Amino acid sequence: MEVYFLRHGDAGSRESWKGSDASRPLSAEGAARMEREASTMALLQLPPGPILSSPLVRARQTAEIVARALNRVDALVDDDRLAPGFGIEELGAIMREHRAAPALMLVGHEPDFSTVIAACIGGGRVDCKKGGLARVDFLEASSLKGLLVWLLPPRVLALDRRDPP
Repeated sequence: MEVYFLRHGDAGSRESWKGSDASRPLSAEGAARMEREASTMALLQLPPGPILSSPLVRARQTAEIVARALNRVDALVDDDRLAPGFGIEELGAIMREHRAAPALMLVGHEPDFSTVIAACIGGGRVDCKKGGLARVDFLEASSLKGLLVWLLPPRVLALDRRDPP
């Protein structure tokens, strides 16, 4: 099973937001950047499977942008287990629940994703930037031992393909 970990896009600073952190949306720049990243993800031809999102507004908005670009809006589901506090136990439960899927995309938060990815690959330090996308392959849905195939920072995903690198 391929598991894609997508950290939500930029939502501005927590300190400048007036309201609950759960309702903090993507910034205008964060939404525009996620649109560019999502078009790159579409070019990657990611395999079909559920897109599970943290219920927090910024993660849900990120997931919606990506689901539209991948023509998979019908695969998008909120999953409370991806809210802040997501850990290895929640990942195991999600993978068991979706064991028949060839792939999963999880949209959530830091530091949870970096911690979970590091645990799955046997340690090390992982840093998921806002809008970053990691792919971890698992031999079996019941196993939480995986291989980090790639970790793409947002600046790579958001490159304008019309301009030379």
